[in-house]
Amino acid sequence: MSRQRTNPDFLNGVPELVILQFLSRRPMYGYELVQSIRDETERTLEFGEGCVYPILHKLEKQGVLNSRRETVGGRSRVVYRVTQSGSKRLARSVAHWTRIVQAVNQVLSETGSGPIGRHGAKGAAHRLGLSPLPC
Repeated sequence: MSRQRTNPDFLNGVPELVILQFLSRRPMYGYELVQSIRDETERTLEFGEGCVYPILHKLEKQGVLNSRRETVGGRSRVVYRVTQSGSKRLARSVAHWTRIVQAVNQVLSETGSGPIGRHGAKGAAHRLGLSPLPC
């Protein structure tokens, strides 16, 4: 089965949610964040630097993140952290996303397709022949 690209509109808000979640765990610099998302989602989510950095800059302007230049591995990096405002925004976004996922699973169950299943989104994407989700 050939892999098809997913509709980017389907991802509306997902990159921001994922970025906030990862940064809520620990501060990171941009490239580290890109790699962590890719690795921890087993390449199901692959947000390039061209996607991640504009979101980081937007969230910083909104006060959701703050940044500080630090030396990491002998190199100067801009490390991003979630602010108190960012933690509140993440909580709201997670609650909203959870409602969306529950509603979609309900619709899928009613149509006989069943919920995503025990293999999660990666398994569902693989079964459908979808390529990693772009930013």
